[in-house]
Amino acid sequence: MTGSKLVFVAQVGGAFGVRGEVRITAHTADPMALVGYSPLLRADGSPGLTIVSARPDKAGVVARVREIATKEQADALRGLKLYVPRDRLPPVEDEDEFYLTDLIGLQARDADDAVIGRVKAVQNFGASDMLEIAPTGGGATWYLPFTKDAVPEVRAAEGWLRAIRPTEVGEPEPGA
Repeated sequence: MTGSKLVFVAQVGGAFGVRGEVRITAHTADPMALVGYSPLLRADGSPGLTIVSARPDKAGVVARVREIATKEQADALRGLKLYVPRDRLPPVEDEDEFYLTDLIGLQARDADDAVIGRVKAVQNFGASDMLEIAPTGGGATWYLPFTKDAVPEVRAAEGWLRAIRPTEVGEPEPGA
């Protein structure tokens, strides 16, 4: 494996039918792109699944993979998260485009351009993406919704983003 960051691209949903096919939920713009990224890796960088053939499905793809021959083997891998090295993904075309993984490590700057922390992780707890910010002065991390209001500016190539703290977003005007 390369020294590139791993990017979460898919998750095994379990068996599809009784002949060893597996349903894979894709977290890519084009689910069939998973075929081109194969072999897919585990979180530790070790081999995960090698897609031999695939067809589109409502949440991703139904695939035949080298490592699975039976329905039981497919079901045993249910929930397996699959990754690819960042450098195997297509390059971004525009300075306003980026992969969520590219946000990790960026400086978080407030409205006055003061560095208030660094993006430690991008999490999604089910509702939307959240940036986990590690404060510059140390202490507990805090979460920032990854919305235009809370993160109005991203300069990934320059190494920073604008972070408007939750208490600053939508706060009522004094006397309102």
